[in-house]
Amino acid sequence: MKVSLVSINGIYTTEQTHWITHMIEYIKLLRPQQWCKNLFIFLPIFFAQSIGDVDRLLSCCLAFVALCLASSSIYIINDWNDADFDRMHPQKCHRPIASGSVSVRNAFILYSFLIILCAGIIVYFFPSQHMILLFGIYLVLNHLYSFVLKYIPLVDIFIVAFNFVLRIIIGATAAAVTPSHWIIIMTFLLALFLVMTKRRDDVVKYEKTGIITRYNITVFNRQFLDLSLTLVAAVTLVSYIMYTVDPEIIQRFDCNYVYSTTIFVLAGILRYLQLTLVDEKGWSPTKIIMHDRFLQLCVVGWLALFAFIIYA
Repeated sequence: MKVSLVSINGIYTTEQTHWITHMIEYIKLLRPQQWCKNLFIFLPIFFAQSIGDVDRLLSCCLAFVALCLASSSIYIINDWNDADFDRMHPQKCHRPIASGSVSVRNAFILYSFLIILCAGIIVYFFPSQHMILLFGIYLVLNHLYSFVLKYIPLVDIFIVAFNFVLRIIIGATAAAVTPSHWIIIMTFLLALFLVMTKRRDDVVKYEKTGIITRYNITVFNRQFLDLSLTLVAAVTLVSYIMYTVDPEIIQRFDCNYVYSTTIFVLAGILRYLQLTLVDEKGWSPTKIIMHDRFLQLCVVGWLALFAFIIYA
């Protein structure tokens, strides 16, 4: 009876509040805000002019769900491995495993459940060896990253960038389309650019506070990362321009004005450099895009113009 009265009055009991708080901690452990990275899966079907194909779109959606499960399992392993290090960090100490709000035992139960569910989706809906192999590579590579590769300077950056390429290949395989070499090159370069901005932010924090927020951060300095960012940004922009004027691309989309989308790419890169180098806000790329209206307009504008070029 007490529970009924509490529910009617809109007031939670202590037990209910504890349960809700506990569930929130488990959701935080999954890092759902990072799932937006997996949207790269849909790029191959978008550029293949097949976004309206229901079967292919559904396949991409299933692959997206499976990849979100896989990536969340990796976050759990990473948080468990970094728990001692995170406890000394001013922000990361609040992560569920580091703070003790989720026990290691329960975290591993959730990890196992995610792996099994992901494997079930892949085996049932994508029985092809290619998709099983791709997810196997993703899981093995990221487990190696969590335990070994992230301690190796530069290799850690390239592994994170390569993960975005894997997303593209997984999306293309799910939709049964062939990704162009351009989309793979530019995805890798863009991811490399974003990862380096985050590393620069870690270096800035280390220089100001002396707090080591990431492994190997002491082997970098601001000058190296500034030069690297400039180089990668320039190569990314040039590659994109070459893509838009490629005769094969112009013929495929039957449009001579693909290059017009460059304005949004240039504006987005310059804005990101401004946030990183001037405002020194090279946080997580996910947080930046979620909070910066200018970048959001660049992404929406680019998508809208490209959709018009491809589908109109």
